Amino acid sequence: MTCIGIMEGRLFPPEAGRFQSFPREHWADEFEQAASAGLDSIEWIYDQYAADINPLATDDGIERIKTLSGKHGVQVLSLCADYFLDKPLVRATASEMADRLATFEWLLGRCQKLGMNRMVVPFVDASRIDTDEELNCVCVTLTYLLPLAEKAGIELHLETSLAPNSFSELLARLPHPMLKANYDSGNSSSLGYKPKEEFAAYGVRIGSVHIKDRILGGSTVPLGSGDTDFQALSEGLESVAYSGDFILQAARGVPGDEVNLARQNREFVLKNFLSPRSELS
Repeated sequence: MTCIGIMEGRLFPPEAGRFQSFPREHWADEFEQAASAGLDSIEWIYDQYAADINPLATDDGIERIKTLSGKHGVQVLSLCADYFLDKPLVRATASEMADRLATFEWLLGRCQKLGMNRMVVPFVDASRIDTDEELNCVCVTLTYLLPLAEKAGIELHLETSLAPNSFSELLARLPHPMLKANYDSGNSSSLGYKPKEEFAAYGVRIGSVHIKDRILGGSTVPLGSGDTDFQALSEGLESVAYSGDFILQAARGVPGDEVNLARQNREFVLKNFLSPRSELS
């Protein structure tokens, strides 16, 4: 069943001036906030900023996550592995890559223990793929990781800034059923990519969707106020019979009003993607 969830950390004001990070202070409180907003799930974050206190790292922490999840009826099905923004799986020395792959394998085990079904792996910003040589290296890295992911039962969803044809090439070289694309609506619009071209290139491999709106070449803005073509995105998802989850990663609003904003953004997804087809407004 399709879930509407939210990126962790979006239900309280940002910590330490960070737009997105694991919420060191309020992670446990977000389950109640998510339930109040009518959301089905939280996409967990594992990053370098809070690796020292992230409950995903301990068995006791995982049990507390499970308890809160059950109490509030809010699932934790996915991990956003932002650790690999700070420690990219590209442009690393041999020793650095060995350490990062060990962390990746460890994270797969933690995800499995919690009962997640997917890990979103970022290849954007500092971890972007810039050259053909880097794309080749990423293919080699993923070829090593995919059997480990399959063993853990965790799909790998790649979030990249690659142009549609380049992303299609990467996915075509790795036809493993556990490897899918994460479609980020805001990132695509910021880069000037057209949903029709993206779905023609790799639409059948899309496994999860991050919902946000951005200005062409610019920042994240409230849903419906930027350059994201939500009508074309809805048509593209329908064309591939998409039945995966939608994770809200929208622009922040007034501090203290996070639950109300999440509720409004949930309604946006319901209206534009999960209701009987109508013209988007």
